Amino acid sequence: MNQHQSVKDQFGKNASNYVTSPLHAKGKDLEWMKQWVTHQFSNKETLLDIATGGGHVANAFAPLFNQVTALDLTPEMLEQAEKFIKGNGYENVDFTIGDAQDLPFDDQSFDMVTCRVAPHHFPDVTKFVKEVYRVVKAGGVFILADNVVPEMDAYDIFFNDLEKKRDYSHNRALKKTEWLSVVEHTGFRTDHLVTFEKNFSFETWCKNMSLSNEQIEELNDWILSASDDVRTYFSVKTQEDGTVKSFTGQSIVLIAWK
Repeated sequence: MNQHQSVKDQFGKNASNYVTSPLHAKGKDLEWMKQWVTHQFSNKETLLDIATGGGHVANAFAPLFNQVTALDLTPEMLEQAEKFIKGNGYENVDFTIGDAQDLPFDDQSFDMVTCRVAPHHFPDVTKFVKEVYRVVKAGGVFILADNVVPEMDAYDIFFNDLEKKRDYSHNRALKKTEWLSVVEHTGFRTDHLVTFEKNFSFETWCKNMSLSNEQIEELNDWILSASDDVRTYFSVKTQEDGTVKSFTGQSIVLIAWK
């Protein structure tokens, strides 16, 4: 199964979970993005939200833009996003099935492009960023938000292995320096890079992917078998019975101008 099919398979069968997931529906990163756009970006005509998932960015930004396009690879996910957004009364959002690495739009079509909590699933992030650069207008903005890994390789490996064990459609969460390199080598000018602590409730995190009890137990044991240093760094917390309660990662919001 290739990466694209893995994503469609995983998110197709778990689409409704991601509309209600607290990690996706809420978060300091989403609120920060909305505030920045409200106060710092004046040309609020057209927005493309890539890999819209449950539609949370498109929903939050719909009142700010004349026209919003929500794009996703997975038809079931797009259906859930449309139900969610239209249920909130927004009629200025259209919904398009498409690949983040091969966008079905003309050059310089959008004033702003956003992508949140999705690029770690993309097989080729360089190709994705090049496509963003192509479709955003001169003077337009790209807002990227995603989970990132620490610069230290051992912590990078732990977090990416952990995500892959939970979700086979996970490709790779990048380091902050890797994102800066990809974005700026494409031609964008980075304006902001803001980091956020991200607390993962182990139970909710597992349920988003509909893991079986056996899979949850195996993942729990794998986390607890990590070194003291790793468990301390990721703030692994346990419940009274010794099972994993939560752990902490990091996400970024990166603002870049064309």
